[in-house]
Amino acid sequence: MKRTFAGFGFGAIQSGLFLYEAFRSGNFDRLVVAEVVPEVVEAVRRTGGYTLNIAASGGIEQRRITGVEIYNPSVEADRIALIAALAEAQEIATALPSVDFFSRGSPSVAVLLREAFSRQQEIPVVIYTGENNNHAAEILEAAVGLGGQRRIQFLNTVIGKMSGVATDPQQIARDRLAPMTPGSNRAFLVEEFNRILISKITLPGFCRGIEVFEEKPDLLPFEEAKLYGHNATHALLGYLANERGCTFMSDAPADLAEFARTAFLEESGAALIKKYAGLDPLFTPDGFKGYVDNLMERMLNPYLRDHVERVIRDPVRKLGRDDRLIGTMRLCLSQGVTPEKYARGVCAAVRFLWKGQPELSGRFLWEDGLSREESKQIRSLIEM
Repeated sequence: MKRTFAGFGFGAIQSGLFLYEAFRSGNFDRLVVAEVVPEVVEAVRRTGGYTLNIAASGGIEQRRITGVEIYNPSVEADRIALIAALAEAQEIATALPSVDFFSRGSPSVAVLLREAFSRQQEIPVVIYTGENNNHAAEILEAAVGLGGQRRIQFLNTVIGKMSGVATDPQQIARDRLAPMTPGSNRAFLVEEFNRILISKITLPGFCRGIEVFEEKPDLLPFEEAKLYGHNATHALLGYLANERGCTFMSDAPADLAEFARTAFLEESGAALIKKYAGLDPLFTPDGFKGYVDNLMERMLNPYLRDHVERVIRDPVRKLGRDDRLIGTMRLCLSQGVTPEKYARGVCAAVRFLWKGQPELSGRFLWEDGLSREESKQIRSLIEM
């Protein structure tokens, strides 16, 4: 049986993970992607593919992905062709800016999937949701609104892959990146890492074409390890590096890198190990140390060209009560671990926020919804 892969959104995660791994597997006869930016559609359609920059430990490597069909669903002829491709696809991946985009646009992703799935009732299909939301699969399934379809399964993912899109011609030239297509003003740069976790597939007899993903019966512990471990430490290092005047994450001096590593291992790591002891080898001292060592090396990879400015943007969200900094402090406190180092990261983030938005000066936005005791504990650790 012929296999078709289809994706929504043509950013760094789609181009550098889902579509790339589908291409690399050699298991698909068709590679289809939906994108609404006309010039991107035109460029990829003109060349039949794109070039990807991969930051490995020894430098940047280029990969050429070919045989790509790209459609703009806002164009009627493309919409018809896209729905036909979706109706025959066995694996579909969404990689959109947020879950809000599932129902945005005309036609929306949810509407397109609903129409495609209504056309045929036989082919089993899985949908990987690549948005940074613990319940993206459930949100998309509800938006599509075809409950009870036993041949369709929506899957959550844990994507610990760092990536970005360069759109500055000077940066593209300076970093010697290959543009997406010849003459394009954008370039995809992703790290080599591809160990992606997904929900366990329960469709009888289903065999994935993208074989590199790893299924887990319960993703929540691993989602927390990513948010309160990987993402939290990335943000902690970013805000502290910003105060040292660093441009790239790889510019962080050795003392900051060691500070972040210790926070990762002894604060969030200790809390996660305590909370999920016995669940998986990751949540053991040796397993988590390997996780930390691997991630710290990747965060500081100079070839990834990871801008500090990118890492620290949107401090209001990153200081949310359940997000990477305050959320990590709350996790630690709930497990009897004192998050002194993450508290320093919160201080740096708050200073950055107040400098950029002076109207918020003096306010600790995360305190809405916290218990008095939690608020007191966090305040006692933060010295402003």
